[in-house]
Amino acid sequence: MKFIPVNEPLLDGNEKRYLQECIESGWISSEGPFVRMLEEKFAERTGRKFGIAVCNGTAALEAAVIAAGIKKGDEVIMPSFTIISCASAVIRAGGIPVLTDSDPLTWNMNTDEIRNKITKKTKAIMAVHIYGLPVEMDKVLKIAEENNLKVIEDAAELIGQKFRGRQCGSFGDVSTFSFYPNKHITTGEGGMILTDDEDIAERCRSLRNLCFKASRRFEHDELGFNFRMTNLQAAVGVAQLERLDKFIEKKRQIGKMYNDLLKEQIEIQIPVVETDYSENIYWVYGILLKNKKNGNADIVMKQLAERGIGTRPFFYPMHLQPVFRNKGMFKNEFYPVSENLSEMGFYLPSGLGLNEDQILRTAEELKKIIS
Repeated sequence: MKFIPVNEPLLDGNEKRYLQECIESGWISSEGPFVRMLEEKFAERTGRKFGIAVCNGTAALEAAVIAAGIKKGDEVIMPSFTIISCASAVIRAGGIPVLTDSDPLTWNMNTDEIRNKITKKTKAIMAVHIYGLPVEMDKVLKIAEENNLKVIEDAAELIGQKFRGRQCGSFGDVSTFSFYPNKHITTGEGGMILTDDEDIAERCRSLRNLCFKASRRFEHDELGFNFRMTNLQAAVGVAQLERLDKFIEKKRQIGKMYNDLLKEQIEIQIPVVETDYSENIYWVYGILLKNKKNGNADIVMKQLAERGIGTRPFFYPMHLQPVFRNKGMFKNEFYPVSENLSEMGFYLPSGLGLNEDQILRTAEELKKIIS
């Protein structure tokens, strides 16, 4: 019985040709032409003025948070249910993450909680799009405008998704993306920062390149990072971007097939198909166990693994992270929806390389376990 991986990317476009071009030309470093090409094409696709390619999505967040002006003691409102990169970027800049719970249906941050979290120290809202549906950005933007707050938008999981017809990643003062292998387009490792603000763009470019001074290369007024993307990575990204529309179509086909196979299973909550502002893009196909009759997510995932099916758990909430608890953070904070998502949620094989037989086998094995 062949194992079904949780993710398998598609690399059957122009990736080999563009990589060969890099090798033959000798341009393999961050100075190569594919880096600028990816920045320009990705920014244009998302409707932004400036793109800054970096080595991964975490690097994109760290540079973006600093470029947005977050300093020591500044508070940034963000969801508890997300990847740790979001919180660590704020903390490393000297800021303080202020958490919200999640919406139980879309699994995104509960935007109704944002206003009550604002204090005199609040400087930004970090909107993190989760799994397949976007954050309610109209609410976020309205609150930000009324309170003179920056918006940092993490669109890593929703490349090509739209909110009310507008591309995700086009809403933040600064927006970030990841090109990890499980994303809609991949460069292996890699990320992108997008903005319409020229000052933020220049700041991000400086931060990714060790903050070299323009007047004297090896003289530095501040400490930056080596967050550069190589020309080899960017070449793969350009080839992937050429096929983004087909990839999105494939993701929605995967989601629809899972929906049809699992819609009668009352023991699980499947993803919301659409809202009044967006149609699910199914970056991953997540499910939520409704009760503990079959145990929690870890138990069901183990049973699926024994049947040759790869899965991944949902995010572990920020307020429960040992690394933050050990620092005395988030004491007496309780986010029940986030905690339930973490305990009872996981996602099924969802990669672009998935075929119909694998989807059918995954769904059938899951139904045997939970029925």
